Amino acid sequence: MGNLSLTPFLFARREDSGLLTYKEHLPVSQVAVGDTHRPGSEAKLTVGPLRCHGDNNYWNAASFTTPSSYLHFATFQGETSADISFYFKTSAPYGVFLENLGNTDFIRLELKSPTVVSFSFDVGNGPVELTVHSSTPLNDDQWHRVMAERNIKEAVLQVDQVYRTSRLAPAQGHTRLELFSQLYVGAAGGQRGFLGCIRALRMNGITLNLEERAKVTPGVMSGCQGHCTSFGMYCRNGGKCVERYNGYLCDCTTTAFNGPFCTKDVGGFFEAGTLVKYNFMPEPVPGASKDTKALTQQLMPNDVNLTKEEVTLSFSTSSSPAILMYVSSKTQDYLAVVLRNNGSLQVRYNLGGLREPFAIDVDQRNLANGQPHNINMSRQNRSISIQLDHYPPVNYKLPDASDIQFDLVKTLFLGKIYETGPIDPVLIERYNSPGFIGCLSRVQFNGVAPLKSALRKAADSQADSHPASASPVSYQGKLVQSNCGASPLTIPPMSAAPNPWPLDNTDAETPLNEERVIPDGVNRDSAIIGGIIAVVIFTILCTLVFLIRYMFRHKGTYHTNEAKGSGESATESADTAIIGTDNPETIDESKKEWFI
Repeated sequence: MGNLSLTPFLFARREDSGLLTYKEHLPVSQVAVGDTHRPGSEAKLTVGPLRCHGDNNYWNAASFTTPSSYLHFATFQGETSADISFYFKTSAPYGVFLENLGNTDFIRLELKSPTVVSFSFDVGNGPVELTVHSSTPLNDDQWHRVMAERNIKEAVLQVDQVYRTSRLAPAQGHTRLELFSQLYVGAAGGQRGFLGCIRALRMNGITLNLEERAKVTPGVMSGCQGHCTSFGMYCRNGGKCVERYNGYLCDCTTTAFNGPFCTKDVGGFFEAGTLVKYNFMPEPVPGASKDTKALTQQLMPNDVNLTKEEVTLSFSTSSSPAILMYVSSKTQDYLAVVLRNNGSLQVRYNLGGLREPFAIDVDQRNLANGQPHNINMSRQNRSISIQLDHYPPVNYKLPDASDIQFDLVKTLFLGKIYETGPIDPVLIERYNSPGFIGCLSRVQFNGVAPLKSALRKAADSQADSHPASASPVSYQGKLVQSNCGASPLTIPPMSAAPNPWPLDNTDAETPLNEERVIPDGVNRDSAIIGGIIAVVIFTILCTLVFLIRYMFRHKGTYHTNEAKGSGESATESADTAIIGTDNPETIDESKKEWFI
């Protein structure tokens, strides 16, 4: 058995198809089975499967997070030949990848614009610059490969193995590249510094250890930061993680949320008569055939015949009845979410095959109480799951006579229905007037955020008197962006009305915690103030005790001195004379005489 080693840049046979594929990155080896060196051997040379051993150098990377960030290495020894290759990704429009200087000689690789990479050098004949122009932007946060080579015959620059340019070396003149400064990866001094990530930097066959040098260099980080595989979990509510050179970004475009992590509710206030309309299908072309089959073939995209729906929305209102959401179709199929006269929530499905729509009374409570309520609903064929607020989901099932496909989904309405065609008269007569009055937020239907799109269009209309008309969303009436639909549940501290919400409602969690925190804070403040007052009172009492003792001490000394003195002041009375006597016996006798 012999071994056949393949270098990373050789062609290798794919075992499954027999085709040769270019193994650009991975170091591989293949096993040849059979003794081909023995004369007369009937063994044939067969190549086993590719075995990938990994290559740490391939992912040796560093991220440059400021324009002044750079790494420095020993002087590049490329007097007669220079072979440089690396990968980069960036969102910046320009930046120097690397440079090495001499007295007059230099070598530099640079991103000069979003579509231009430059390779320039001077070996004594004057500056030479090769540029490659890409048809697509290179600052798209995707990996791109740069290969540059210079020798005594020619210079070559290639980007992504697609764009290539070359130039012959002059016939006469100096040909040795004489450098003396350190090699800078990034830009020394911050001139047009590179922002982004560089990996697998090889110069004349040697891979530079970017990661180790980055560990001891300010402004440069080891590896490429912001991998969505590590941090994509922080993009919530369907937000898409987008790589950045120094982090990541949550793209909330297709969600009903905004904010850095797609967690900020987008809500709008609806006045009486306000509605939002979102078209899933293009409007019929005037003069087109009215034949049903022709119309179906003309207007039916692949994603308008549904066997499942995902619906989320939040609402708050004090009026009922009302239509929260209505999804129509080119047929009589529809989906409606309504508030009945008593404020209870009802979901109505009509998917064909039934004489009357299938109605689900989700809850008998009055939800038109001015508080925000959340609805999460999903359908898969006949199975329907509905979750109201943070109560456990409840499962329902469409009748067996009902169809399971929502045919030709056409339009979604919020707040009110305003269209012609087959509409359930119950919806129009009972729930469509005067329309929803209140706030809607978090509105999403199968990956479409109609309310968010309408609010964006309203903002664009205010900024531009001639907004684009190609948007599938439109609105009527006054639509004002508001966060009232996403406001947390608040309960007055002394409310006499019973609380209809359980304590496990996360909407109520924040204000309830706040109400608990505030009294605790007051108690802590009161304790601190009381302690200070107690210390002050104790200090005053101690001071008074000290002063009283000091005063009485001086008073006793005065009487003693008086007793020891002579003259009239010492014998003002018999009491003073007797008390002031030093002899105890005299005191006793004097007392007896005095009382007699």
